Amino acid sequence: MEKNRLEAFSDGVIAVIITVLVLELKVPHSDRLEALLPVVPTFLSYVLSFVYVGIYWNNHHHMLQASRRVSGTVLWANLLLLFWLSLFPFTTAWMGENHFGTLPSALYGFVLLMAALSYWLLQQTIIAVEGPQSFLKTALGADWKGKASPVFYAIGIGAAFFEPRIAQAIYVGVALMWLVPDRRIERALAGKPRHERAGD
Repeated sequence: MEKNRLEAFSDGVIAVIITVLVLELKVPHSDRLEALLPVVPTFLSYVLSFVYVGIYWNNHHHMLQASRRVSGTVLWANLLLLFWLSLFPFTTAWMGENHFGTLPSALYGFVLLMAALSYWLLQQTIIAVEGPQSFLKTALGADWKGKASPVFYAIGIGAAFFEPRIAQAIYVGVALMWLVPDRRIERALAGKPRHERAGD
């Protein structure tokens, strides 16, 4: 399969996930400002999940730009990532409806953890397919954010059983960490010869 087809399919699934996320926002049956107050937790959880899905979409795009080809194993690894991303609407709605309660916050963190591990697995699968000279491996470098994120999610899951607000702060903190522009792959692609970039 051409990697462009994989990227197009993934873009479509992520677009549906974002659509389902926003559908969980229920319109109040009143025109008064105070009618919006019960919707605030749901809206905040939506914003957090929207940011996370956006981060995955952005990084997924750059990862495939740095890849030369895909295999059957890569396709399955990509589907695993999309599976965990597809659970965002459910966990987001449950967390928002229950005002960031203990179990919803812990489950949300678990989905974040599994999505992060799935993304790492997809990266490693692509690198394994491309071999020792993998351009993606060179572009990623130490990948400290990718290694630190699952650790923070695990801490957040544990914290949710003691103080859900701490868990939420950790989830927001990791999202903010990824919002900082990461130019590793862009710089690596810019340094490739033009004929190599055209062949990707």
